[in-house]
Amino acid sequence: MEQPKKKTVKIVEVCKVAPPSAVFAATSPPDSRTCPKSLSLTYLDLLWLRIPPVQRLIFYEFPTPDDPNTNTTAFFNADILPRLEHSFSLTLQPFLPLAGNLTRPQTSLKPVLVYAEGDAVSLTVAESDADFYRLSGKDQFFEAREYHPLVPTLAMSHDRAAVLALQVTLFPNQGLSIGITMHHAVLDGKSIHLFLKTWANTCRSRGTLPELKPFYDRSVIKDPAGLETIYTKQWLDSEGPNNRSVTCLEKFTKEVPSDLARGMFQLTRAGIEKLRHMVKTQMAKNKDNEPLEHISSFSLTYAYIWVCLAKVEGIINNEDQVLLGFAVDCGPRLEPPVPETYIGNCTGLKAATIETKENGGLEFWLTEAVKAIGEAEKSLESDGVLNGAEEWVSRWFCGPSESRRVRLYTIAGSPRFEIYSMDFGWGRPRKTDVVSIDMNGAISLSDSSGNGDRGVEVGLVLKKQQMEAFAPLFAQGLIDS
Repeated sequence: MEQPKKKTVKIVEVCKVAPPSAVFAATSPPDSRTCPKSLSLTYLDLLWLRIPPVQRLIFYEFPTPDDPNTNTTAFFNADILPRLEHSFSLTLQPFLPLAGNLTRPQTSLKPVLVYAEGDAVSLTVAESDADFYRLSGKDQFFEAREYHPLVPTLAMSHDRAAVLALQVTLFPNQGLSIGITMHHAVLDGKSIHLFLKTWANTCRSRGTLPELKPFYDRSVIKDPAGLETIYTKQWLDSEGPNNRSVTCLEKFTKEVPSDLARGMFQLTRAGIEKLRHMVKTQMAKNKDNEPLEHISSFSLTYAYIWVCLAKVEGIINNEDQVLLGFAVDCGPRLEPPVPETYIGNCTGLKAATIETKENGGLEFWLTEAVKAIGEAEKSLESDGVLNGAEEWVSRWFCGPSESRRVRLYTIAGSPRFEIYSMDFGWGRPRKTDVVSIDMNGAISLSDSSGNGDRGVEVGLVLKKQQMEAFAPLFAQGLIDS
């Protein structure tokens, strides 16, 4: 792994970007009935209350000025940065609560999201002398912490937390990065990507908001099982009695070790089809296996990554149980279904269980993992998306630390969000990555930046030696398949 010379990120400015006032707004001020200034948290919001903020980084090559002799720093300050700020302000208008804060009133057992006049989103403007093409490349590994100066810190205290923070960093004559940090108790992946794409479209059109009506009505989220009360009590009892904090759990605040490396891997559509053929062939050989009616690309992707990780980490024939956890879109599975433009959390949790006592090769364990994930996906329809939801907070977040005999893997992001389609006016991103996986150990997934390949990009943070062992294993398995 390359060890570059120490590079610096200079903070140029920290400012606030507020929604446009009614006097200066280009469009009518938002209707309080459709864009409220305060929002209660549903049980699907409370589920994520005290996990670390989600951090995403997006790299763009520097757009070419009309005049090739233009100083890129001057062009950034005179054109790009003002466009980003102005379009972000306009985008906040229909997304008003996102400029507010999550607070815990003394009179309430659960936090509420409140926007008050004058609230704004923190924007950090920075400049870096690092190698842009190295950080935004996908063919080499580097220390996981190298991304940290490029993403903003979310303002948080015991009883108050911002929803969003932004950072725009210029790499002179090379490109720029946009760092986003968000509080997961307010937004899930679908919601934040809807917001970011609206911002990108508004910037690209130089100030014209797309026709969009975010949906905020919390009454659509029904709670017959009383999950809101269950989750509220579990969080209050975490890390001591009556803990009313809205910050992340202490176990998530440890410093990221210097021996962790960050890498990105490509799983092409052709590679996914090879894996599908491998699984079908293995199932046909083993007549005891009932073939799955449908083998999803997600199950193939997750299973293959896990098999490679399991070999590197020595999981196979060493631990009793593996849990392959993943997020589930509850929206279309709830009654009534939740609109696609809902702003908030509408994501639940599911885990596939694998016993790892047996010995087996790639084909065997890939098939076992695909079957387990497929059965977990199938159970969403047979058992319901909220089956076992009473234990989500206690089992996934507040429970005891990972035991020696159980290993939990999780996923961050989704190819369905199509993050590489986000164009601010200077083309598709060169690279995007979920920075915060170095805090929670998740595997990040996104759509591929390839030209219509419909593949998957996989982001990982591992110990350096593990990363160096994982890379050839990942590549070789696809060649041999």
